[in-house]
Amino acid sequence: MKVITLQLLIMKTFIFDMNTAFNFVSLSYRQSRTYLFSVLFILGNILLPQLCHLVHLGGPTMLPIYFFTLVGAYKYGMKLGLLVAILSPLVNSFFFGMPVPALLPAIICKSVLLAVTAGFLAGRTGKLSILSLIGVVLFYQIVGGMAEWAISGSLDAALQDFRIGVPGMLLQVFGGYWLLKSISKV
Repeated sequence: MKVITLQLLIMKTFIFDMNTAFNFVSLSYRQSRTYLFSVLFILGNILLPQLCHLVHLGGPTMLPIYFFTLVGAYKYGMKLGLLVAILSPLVNSFFFGMPVPALLPAIICKSVLLAVTAGFLAGRTGKLSILSLIGVVLFYQIVGGMAEWAISGSLDAALQDFRIGVPGMLLQVFGGYWLLKSISKV
């Protein structure tokens, strides 16, 4: 009985309530809230990768460096998203050595694509939906994968996120949806 109740809750949350009115807030670089919230999302992008890296291949599988970039850009706009997208990988690499410096150009490229796409789509539609998040994640992964291929010269490296990072993409879509819905009134 509990399993059926849980399934119904999941269906209601993710399937039937797919187009949620959303309180998008576009922050500018002149607002102190932009930098305060950026620091909070960067901290999230530091802590989540540290947790994921406790498990073998946790980083490449869960793609944690992108999670709070997606949430921040979708909720607060492209400008906050760009701060988080660029600074999160740099801070993580400087303090923890992950990602390794050789991977930074590709990861920052994907992060920037994610921030721009999420901020643009959320600002344009003012809606939150699973389909919107799927579109954002697929766009930054496909275009970012092509950029990674151009940067690294390795098709294998460019396709890695699609080979082993699907759980991370699902976390971004469904976890991002849940968190964005939870903070939609903030």
